[in-house]
Amino acid sequence: MQSRNPVLSRAFSSPTSTYQTPPPSTEQLEQMYQAPPAPQAGRMTYDEVVTKGGITFAVLLVGAVLGWQVPGLFWVGFLVGTVLAFVNIFKREPSPALILAYAGFEGVFLGSISQTMANYIDPNIVPQAVIGTMGVFGVSLWLYKSGRVRVTPRFQRTLLMAMGGYLVFVIFNLIAQLAGWSDDMFGFRSGWLGIAIGLFAVGLAAFVLMLDFDFIDKGVREGIPAKYAWTAVFGLTVTLVWLYIEMLRLLAIIQGGE
Repeated sequence: MQSRNPVLSRAFSSPTSTYQTPPPSTEQLEQMYQAPPAPQAGRMTYDEVVTKGGITFAVLLVGAVLGWQVPGLFWVGFLVGTVLAFVNIFKREPSPALILAYAGFEGVFLGSISQTMANYIDPNIVPQAVIGTMGVFGVSLWLYKSGRVRVTPRFQRTLLMAMGGYLVFVIFNLIAQLAGWSDDMFGFRSGWLGIAIGLFAVGLAAFVLMLDFDFIDKGVREGIPAKYAWTAVFGLTVTLVWLYIEMLRLLAIIQGGE
């Protein structure tokens, strides 16, 4: 049986090494076999995802601080962030510069909308939304890692259909607001219906987080190129931004924002 440890494989692959060094003892062989495989150069690792994720969220935070201080940059952050999101989605190869630019402008948008919500709804709504977002992230990660929720093809198809239905509603609600069919701040997303839709949206975002975790997990295990760590971080960033916005909106509806 071929050893899964590259060090052990090399030890027996060279005829000269057999005669130049004494054969390993049984204990040494056992230790070598039980040692984790050596990391492959140029392959994606969890450490790379964490490091690149830290950089990306630091840029997002800087943008959020700017947006909070200058809420008038709302539309700049929203429009440029949206364009950069689609550019990164359809780009064949991940671009660290474009992903960080997306994080920065999206941060400006989040900071601006957070400051607006804090002024018109409740000063405590932003920390509540942050805590809620972190809580959903933690629960989603636990459900995925514990195996209580498995990302299967059926899971992916069901989630895709649910997201499609939600997107149709979002577009309809936006048209209704622009056409003046509803005077409410959130269109048809008010009252108990708005709360129910908000909870549904938060649940969708939680399941999408599991898709992001699955991509990272499979990417590391299958040894995909290290550059795709940026793709994984971009996916997580998009999902967390969406989750935070949904959490912010849900809290505003619950607190009776008009």
